[in-house]
Amino acid sequence: MNEILLLKLGELVLKGLNRKLFENLLLKRIQYTLCDLGQFDIRLAQSTITVVPQQAGVDLEEAAERVSKIFGIAAFSRAYVTEKNMDAILQAAGEYLGEELEQAETFKIEAKRSDKKFPFNSPQICMQVGEYLLEKYPHLTVDVHHPDCIVYVEVRDYGAYIRGRALQGAGGIPVGTGGKAAVLISGGIDSPVAAWMMAKRGVELTAVHFASPPYTSERAEDKVVRLLTRVSEYSGRMKMYTVPFTKVQEQIRANCPEELFTIIMRRFMMRVAEQIAKKEECGALITGESLGQVASQTMQAVGCTDMVAEMPVFRPLIGMDKTEIIAVARRIGTFEISIEPYEDCCTIFTPKHPRTKPIPAFVEKGESMLHVEALVEECVQNARYRKIGYRRQD
Repeated sequence: MNEILLLKLGELVLKGLNRKLFENLLLKRIQYTLCDLGQFDIRLAQSTITVVPQQAGVDLEEAAERVSKIFGIAAFSRAYVTEKNMDAILQAAGEYLGEELEQAETFKIEAKRSDKKFPFNSPQICMQVGEYLLEKYPHLTVDVHHPDCIVYVEVRDYGAYIRGRALQGAGGIPVGTGGKAAVLISGGIDSPVAAWMMAKRGVELTAVHFASPPYTSERAEDKVVRLLTRVSEYSGRMKMYTVPFTKVQEQIRANCPEELFTIIMRRFMMRVAEQIAKKEECGALITGESLGQVASQTMQAVGCTDMVAEMPVFRPLIGMDKTEIIAVARRIGTFEISIEPYEDCCTIFTPKHPRTKPIPAFVEKGESMLHVEALVEECVQNARYRKIGYRRQD
């Protein structure tokens, strides 16, 4: 069967003079994502991308699953391509969607004729295909408002395409069109969702994870790797830096007021992440903070943390509640990993009564007993680097 994938562009069609840049990056992303499944002819025309297998035995179901996670694609469907004549279209419509039509009680036809040289217009195509299917499947009736099955017929330059309902794609814009940013990633629910949301806006990610052995285990770091691997199914490959953070936290515990432990720790994380971000030529930092969720995520605490960063800090979850964040985490497949019971560095040395409205002058005074620049430099120098999300050897 001559089956292909049809991918519909989303907001890319609204781009102006730089639309070609967005489209080219999207095509490259599709090619890379499918490269280990076989050879594909990938073309863009009239806001639709056709993905045509060039060899037998290609796993089109797996290909469809992968393209469903590519940002920039609004909708996708498997389709049958046939010759541009009515006999071939009628036969394909009756056979390709036969199983779905057998189970349906009502149906409708939607036709689109992009090739104006085709001798029948859209209403005529609908009429002929509808009459043919009513004769072939006499149990069916037409319902143009709420049909069980919709048969789509598209007549384009390269052929006629028969398909059923399109499935929702990942949306957004292609990764790489929105610049680069470093995301502070933990093993919790929030930060992987924040990473995913910024990747959806075209941001290429570098991940920075803080580990505190022996208080945190290798299993906790492995958990973060698995979370990022799941995010990378959408965002594409990324770099991950694991920062040894034990010395910083022990220095904070030994020298700073207990009520300020969390806010001072967060300020150190910002400093370290920013240095790594500069090294990777990133233009911003990303965190998974949600306003008011915990003591370190009040308006005053967020402002005090941002004072040490020169880069913009993006917080895509800032106005979301936990239920909304969990819903996204479930949808992208990170939730079940996030709730595994391994400690991360943010949950150790937690003060009993953290300051929720820190005053910057008091925080700076609390930090004055520390060798801030030296500790930050040591963290950056000792950070371990790995690649996440590669499907093939590069």
